[in-house]
Amino acid sequence: MEREYHVPVLLAESVDGLEIKANGDYVDVTFGGGGHSREIFSRLKTGRLFAFDQDEDAAVNIIHDERFFFIRHNFKYIRNFLRYYDVEQVDGILADLGVSSHDFDVAERGFSFRFDGDLDMRMNRDSTQSAADIVNTFTEDQLRTMFREYGEIDNAGRLAKQLVFARDSKPIKTIEQFKESIAPCVPKFQESKYLAKVFQALRIETNKEMDVLHEFLEQSIQLLKPGGRLVVITYHSLEDRMVKNFIKSGDFSGKQEKDFFGNVESPLVAINRKVIVPNEEEIERNPRARSAKLRIAEKNA
Repeated sequence: MEREYHVPVLLAESVDGLEIKANGDYVDVTFGGGGHSREIFSRLKTGRLFAFDQDEDAAVNIIHDERFFFIRHNFKYIRNFLRYYDVEQVDGILADLGVSSHDFDVAERGFSFRFDGDLDMRMNRDSTQSAADIVNTFTEDQLRTMFREYGEIDNAGRLAKQLVFARDSKPIKTIEQFKESIAPCVPKFQESKYLAKVFQALRIETNKEMDVLHEFLEQSIQLLKPGGRLVVITYHSLEDRMVKNFIKSGDFSGKQEKDFFGNVESPLVAINRKVIVPNEEEIERNPRARSAKLRIAEKNA
């Protein structure tokens, strides 16, 4: 049985959150297997859908329709590419920030510690810096900061020191070499949880994910029409905190400004005050949905 490319997370909840207009323009900035895009497209009549994905593998899932536009680029360039299509504003934008199941399940992509293969982790394989490059060239201080900030790893200092020590003997190029190098730092009986955090930190740095999210959110305000919806699914606390603060204040401080009358001045208003998470049935069906959090915002008039 062929493995499904990617199981869309919180599918109904996220697409419902867009409040699709049949004649509207929408953007799915993380196309992947096309699950969210197909659901959006099924609710359109004369409307258009623009989908971004920098991974060449995602192109096999495109929707063959003249109202669907696939853009094989990083979504941090969303404004530039929409302008190329003479689109200044859209009715809704969806972002599912998780790595596709396909990437986790293909050993040579290097995203998962379950396999051996090149320590790669590049979502765009045309980019020049792989995870192995980071492991072998970052200073001890840079490694420590990366693991502490992006993986929230308690022994980040020891981990960085151990990596520098190991690479001095031999460059670290594969997943197995990497795991062997950091083995003294991995807590017993917590191997999977620890390695997941380490690989998350390395993946975020390799793909500059936090920088991309920052740029994307800033552009989203200008790109949304008044009343347009922003729908974002996050998978770790750093992403969720950034999205939550941005929706709350329109910047990344999370501090709401008020006018003379005490009214909150923010370009966005949160639709769901409480974050939406998958139910037990979805988690059982798709365990990778466990950490997903959905936030929906609407642009003020």
